[in-house]
Amino acid sequence: MPDIPIDFTFLTNLVVVYGFNILGALLIAVAGFWLAGLAERGAHRALMASKRMDVTVAGFLSSLVRYGLLAVVLVAILQIVGIQATSLIAVLGAASLAIGLALQGTLSNMAAGVMMLLFRPFRVGDQVEVAGKAGVVKELSLFFTELANADNVQILIPNASVWGAAVVNYSKYPTRAVETSITAANGDADATIADVSRFLAENPRALNDPAPVVRKVGYGDAIEIAVRAYAPAAETSALKYEISRFVTERNRAREATAQAAE
Repeated sequence: MPDIPIDFTFLTNLVVVYGFNILGALLIAVAGFWLAGLAERGAHRALMASKRMDVTVAGFLSSLVRYGLLAVVLVAILQIVGIQATSLIAVLGAASLAIGLALQGTLSNMAAGVMMLLFRPFRVGDQVEVAGKAGVVKELSLFFTELANADNVQILIPNASVWGAAVVNYSKYPTRAVETSITAANGDADATIADVSRFLAENPRALNDPAPVVRKVGYGDAIEIAVRAYAPAAETSALKYEISRFVTERNRAREATAQAAE
């Protein structure tokens, strides 16, 4: 079998040419990701310089800047490795249906993000409950909505799931109702109602309009008392805790007084 001559010069030139192309593509990829992140942060700072700019809108638009630059970087890398932009466009045009089907989840997340930006069901900093998750909105990006729950744990929800679900926004209105129930002994119910009503009237967190309501809702050996009061949206949890603490301390004080009288 005759020996096939190997053209080492051709192979060397091939390795050198494609090696430099691959190295250049890697350098452009690293620089592109760095520049995209830098541009995103710069765009966010520039947008937030305006007092009328909303944090949610600024975050969304700055993420668009980042992904736009990454798209340019991808085209540049393909050009360097030898794939011409015209050929790429032709291939993408021919395979658009397949790509659309493969990326329908991603595209739906992007479309949902745009819709949420337009209709603004919530803003950054709002306390919401959506898609079975509850927390404070930290960011609305192109594909995900970021929440932080009560334990300060990050929750990422795809935008399509957020847009297609009912959203409970606890921060939309300036005031919210605080509802809780307490129990009192049969002979102490009226005194408990009077003390809790006086506590709410003197508490700066509880609003006078609408006026707090403290009433009996259950009867027996222990009387169930329902408490309903309004407070600023950011202070509802604090008021509910203060009501519970007041009732606990009141009952302890009355028990101590009764034991001392005996």
